[in-house]
Amino acid sequence: MNETQVTVIGNVATEVTYAQTPGGVPVANFRLASTERRYDRARDGWVDGETQWVTVTAWRALAGHLIDSLTKGDPVVVSGRLRVREWAEGEVKRSRVEIDARSVGHDLSRGTARFSWAPGARNGSPGGFPAGPPGGPPGRAADGASGPSGAAEAPSGEPVPGWIVDALRGRSPAGAGVGAPSEGETGGVA
Repeated sequence: MNETQVTVIGNVATEVTYAQTPGGVPVANFRLASTERRYDRARDGWVDGETQWVTVTAWRALAGHLIDSLTKGDPVVVSGRLRVREWAEGEVKRSRVEIDARSVGHDLSRGTARFSWAPGARNGSPGGFPAGPPGGPPGRAADGASGPSGAAEAPSGEPVPGWIVDALRGRSPAGAGVGAPSEGETGGVA
């Protein structure tokens, strides 16, 4: 099977959204803005070119890591499978460029970051999902109980793992608005 693999450098243009499929598979999305920079000899300096907008989709463990790691405005490098979605709205044909992310990281040419191993990532927990207590956040324990903070409910009515709720709470002032969509959000996958 031939797939188009791409790597795009840009900035996170929206907050990361999180949801689960009906089968319980975690998925996260965000919009990526990538603006070319080129040298303009006439101006004797660097200028911004056209901005390309891409929807980035991450699945399973990567989806959870994005929630905990990225905020709007962060410079990132995204690598994955290129998809172009096309549809019609009446007589108008529309398209959207997407990347099914395989890997996402901060762009260290523009700043520094500190890496933290996800619980269970070193010992090979199934699917890269966090193993849960003891000793750390996330996920569900072996008995199926929710993690230390329990689970909340997404606007779609699906359960959200407690470690996702904790990560979101840590990014908003005093946990305000966690679990409820803000104005203009639907709470679903973008």
